[in-house]
Amino acid sequence: MAWGPKKWHLVVLVLNLSTIWVVHGVQKVPCYFIFGDSLYDNGNNNNLPTKGRANYPPYGVDFPRGPTGRFTNGRNLADILAQLLGFENFIPAHATSKGDQDILKGLNYASGGAGIREETATKTLGAAISMNKQLENHQNIVSRTESILGDKESASKHLSKCIYTVGIGSNDYINNYLLPEFYDTSRQYTPEQYAIALTQQYSQQLKTLYNYGARKIALFGLGPLGCSPGSVAMYGTNGSLCVDYITTDIQLFNSRLKSLVDDLNNDLKDAKFIYIDAYGILGSLLAGIDGFLVNNTPCCEVANLKMHNGVLTCIPSLKPCVTRSLRVFWDGTHPSEAANLYSAARSFTALLTSDAHPFDIRTLAEL
Repeated sequence: MAWGPKKWHLVVLVLNLSTIWVVHGVQKVPCYFIFGDSLYDNGNNNNLPTKGRANYPPYGVDFPRGPTGRFTNGRNLADILAQLLGFENFIPAHATSKGDQDILKGLNYASGGAGIREETATKTLGAAISMNKQLENHQNIVSRTESILGDKESASKHLSKCIYTVGIGSNDYINNYLLPEFYDTSRQYTPEQYAIALTQQYSQQLKTLYNYGARKIALFGLGPLGCSPGSVAMYGTNGSLCVDYITTDIQLFNSRLKSLVDDLNNDLKDAKFIYIDAYGILGSLLAGIDGFLVNNTPCCEVANLKMHNGVLTCIPSLKPCVTRSLRVFWDGTHPSEAANLYSAARSFTALLTSDAHPFDIRTLAEL
């Protein structure tokens, strides 16, 4: 990918803005619902029996309320997108939401360790709120919305105007397929077969979301999992910058997910699905811009980074690095707030045509 000086200066600007709160504008949609995994979780895992929690320091070191359950040093991707959509407050976690106003403005169902498949992460991390369970939680909220607004028709009209973002599938690889010590999926499926099985199940889940009233849905592809500090330490790279076979595996999934977006748009004419190229966006930082390589080591200290156990979170209470605005990764697998800001900015307003298909989140909100 060729990057000129202007684009490089934009990256520097975005990274330097990482500690500044996005300026609020007019709220562009009435509500925003978030489904996904630890990249989007803002506290749903805090009281679950799981190793996949982030409600302790140094997580939240740059967040106003400190540790909240977000798997980063500050805001996560969903937080920044909520700000770009004009929301005055962050979208609350489903587990801690209170009152009708929270429900009407949207909820965050995301859960660290969650997968498309039900068994994902359960043998390595513990409990997680899978995509199926997140949809069950949303079904209950849809019923409550009908009660709040008085009838099903009013609720359907309201929900059809909301933005829905879904980012899931990473754990189906790093906490399932890539851990043959715990899961047999890699013996049941070739990488191509696994991508097909995942996207088929995901398709049914997205159709369920559609049946619950969603009409504006942004699907995030998988990011550069093979380039994360955890993957590099656990599997080795044989001289490459990333673990190449992991990259190949997730690109098989991403390719099918992008095609699924086209299929859903053809089949569900009154809805609009879009695909966000999370791999390309975050990968551009990791690949180096004009010869500049961003530091690819974790900002916090991670225990047992080389162990094949799926746990890549920060050691509690240790002091993190000071160069957080120049780190892509906060811990063994999760991006820093700086990287989240960069990814959210390009997801919301595409910098390259490849960032979003068929268009970006800003355009989706305006429909």
